Amino acid sequence: MNYNLLEEIGLSGFDLTYLFIATYALIILLIIVIIVQTVKMNKLFKRYKKFMSGKNAKSLENDIQGIFEDHKFIKASAEKNRKDIQSLYKKLEGTFQKVGIVKYDAFNQMGGQLSFSLALLDENDNGFILNSVHSTDGCYSYTKEIKNGLCDISLGDEEKQALDIAMDIDLDS
Repeated sequence: MNYNLLEEIGLSGFDLTYLFIATYALIILLIIVIIVQTVKMNKLFKRYKKFMSGKNAKSLENDIQGIFEDHKFIKASAEKNRKDIQSLYKKLEGTFQKVGIVKYDAFNQMGGQLSFSLALLDENDNGFILNSVHSTDGCYSYTKEIKNGLCDISLGDEEKQALDIAMDIDLDS
């Protein structure tokens, strides 16, 4: 019984040398792939050993839980800080942040600029003007309320100047 596989599949004239060369080339290619994968696996194993050095699964789990706890603490702290900063900004809106002062000689008789107008305003230009007039008879002080940068009572030149300085209005224009 003479059984020839190549004749059965219709390749009776096919040279087996080409088949062996292709097989050897495939084997060499597979050996190269195995070597490359082995090198990569060794690198990964070294990294794994370094990561796990001195650790067991329980201590590693504790480390990861510690990181999560730290993350929660940092998140809570950041939120608290954000709320505190908002609160501070809200409080600062009502504090006097803008100041303007003009010294002058009210009656040209005292020999110095002993009178003054002082404007104190918050962020929204609300506040007051304190005017202190110094004369030979004494010193008189009074205030005028400022709302949104405006006063219901007419302002003197020095008071207007102090208000403009506090509101950072260009006095030259």
